[in-house]
Amino acid sequence: MTHQVAILVFDDVEALDFAGPYEVFTTASRVHGRSHPHDPPLFATQCVARHADSISARAGLRIVPDSTFAACTTTDVLVVPGGVVDAAIACEHTLAWIAATAATATTVAAVCTGAFLLARSGVLTHGPVTTHWEDVDDLQRMFPALQVQTGKRWVQNDDRGHITTSAGISAGIDMCLHLVAKLAGHELAARTARQMDYAWQPQP
Repeated sequence: MTHQVAILVFDDVEALDFAGPYEVFTTASRVHGRSHPHDPPLFATQCVARHADSISARAGLRIVPDSTFAACTTTDVLVVPGGVVDAAIACEHTLAWIAATAATATTVAAVCTGAFLLARSGVLTHGPVTTHWEDVDDLQRMFPALQVQTGKRWVQNDDRGHITTSAGISAGIDMCLHLVAKLAGHELAARTARQMDYAWQPQP
């Protein structure tokens, strides 16, 4: 089975917020393929934007999205990164796409201030969450029904593990390795971290 992974990108997205998860899922697929050469790819990962035009990430990095909201029709794993989200959170099209995609995805994750986008789109309504340490107070103030936690690399929102949020920037890598472990086993997640030469923190 191939898990279809969609990573939202938008102007002013934090580079590592989307590039970290992209690296995790593509590396996991490559590592898995070495021991299962005849299987289909474990993860098919793409960056999705409202338009096909290039995106200017925070600090000016320019990227070209792989797909658009209209063309991305099947998503198993939705990753919503953060960054400067003022424009994205005011975009009705972006919020509608997040809500519609999250409704059918089996796994939804937010990195850093991506939690604001999940909350504004109505995907995150209550329960435990986390975000970048600098934005904890704002998230709690704007969405008082959420239980915003600190000192965690990632937080599972419900017992099913449908929605997971991570702390800032690099914490998204730890969270996505956790998601690989959940979807394909701890051994593959550990091998993926090893391949990335990354000191994974398996516990939140």
